[in-house]
Amino acid sequence: MSLRFDSFVLAASTADLADEPAARDHADAIEFRMDLADDPLTALEAYDGDLPILATNRAAWEGGEWDGTDEDRLEALAEATALAGVDAIDVELASILEGGAEGLLETARDRDVSIVASAHDFEGTPPRTEMVRTLTEAGKYADVAKLAVTAESTADTLALLSATEQLTTHGDAVATMAMGEVGSHTRAVAPVYGSKIGYAPVDPAEATAPGQYDLETLAELVGRLE
Repeated sequence: MSLRFDSFVLAASTADLADEPAARDHADAIEFRMDLADDPLTALEAYDGDLPILATNRAAWEGGEWDGTDEDRLEALAEATALAGVDAIDVELASILEGGAEGLLETARDRDVSIVASAHDFEGTPPRTEMVRTLTEAGKYADVAKLAVTAESTADTLALLSATEQLTTHGDAVATMAMGEVGSHTRAVAPVYGSKIGYAPVDPAEATAPGQYDLETLAELVGRLE
């Protein structure tokens, strides 16, 4: 399977690729959190699963646990694009705008690996117009523009879903979600408004973001709403 994000992709988030068999019944892809794994490139080289991989090497300043330099982090992600199981990568929009990810983006395109440009707000939800601007900017560099915000009210979730619908109608590929308990339902509902990617852990105890459903639950909810 190739990750082109023409339709909704449910990604099982994990730092252990041995989880892949347990994800097959419900997921379309594996989001492999390289920053949470002990030896991520070796794990990717040994991968022989069925699901395509979206490789994420999240920076500490964006909520991840990579403890090296940004240069090394992006270089590891570039190395991952050469491996057979990796069909897509996630790159922080901030890294792109700062100019440090130009080589990574070029390498990914040369190897026909899809790009997700992501932004996260762990403090709250920006105004709707700002969310639209962020997603539009991210979409200039990527196949999918991803935005995760932290909802403090239902008004926040409505603003996010409205931005998602607007950009989808415009023809942009976006992935959106609101973190936290107030926003948890957006993970199931956002695909109705056009969001292209959902994330869920195989094991609920191993959630990689606040408010995530477990994989089986999210798959069922999205399936019922489609």
